[in-house]
Amino acid sequence: MEKRKNVITFKGNPLTLLGPEIKAGMNAPDFTVLSTALEPVKLSDYQGKVRIISVVPSVDTPVCDMQTRRFNEEASELSGAVVLSVSVDLPFALAKYCAAQGIDNVKTLSDHKDLDFGLKYGFVIEELRLLARGIIVVDQKGVVRHVEYVKEVTAHPDYDKALAVAKEYL
Repeated sequence: MEKRKNVITFKGNPLTLLGPEIKAGMNAPDFTVLSTALEPVKLSDYQGKVRIISVVPSVDTPVCDMQTRRFNEEASELSGAVVLSVSVDLPFALAKYCAAQGIDNVKTLSDHKDLDFGLKYGFVIEELRLLARGIIVVDQKGVVRHVEYVKEVTAHPDYDKALAVAKEYL
């Protein structure tokens, strides 16, 4: 397993990411995560759509909550796109969060079982067994068009840049 040290920090402390670094221009690896109904969901289930993958450590934190809310608002304006929010939160916790917060335009998905997304996309934080924060945009043909691994886990990603790239492919 590839280990990338000192790529990101959490409150200034360096961490190790597991898995390869994904870059724009690469074919997006397919992955399987779980829906809030415990059903398997694959990236390829949304082939033909622009896919924005919002990666968060846990929806139960302020920045992750704001990131999920922001994409929930933006998703209603993105016809032809789907927003997938991936974390290692349990599917039950994601369902409860979405119901309580009115999150209905973003598909919240859990990578807790196998870390299939996190390991294939290089987002697993070895020291915490959480996913790092970031955004990936995949076009209709399955090509990665934008990747951001947020350097400081407690910081926000560049929403505007990711959304601008996604809109180029709609």
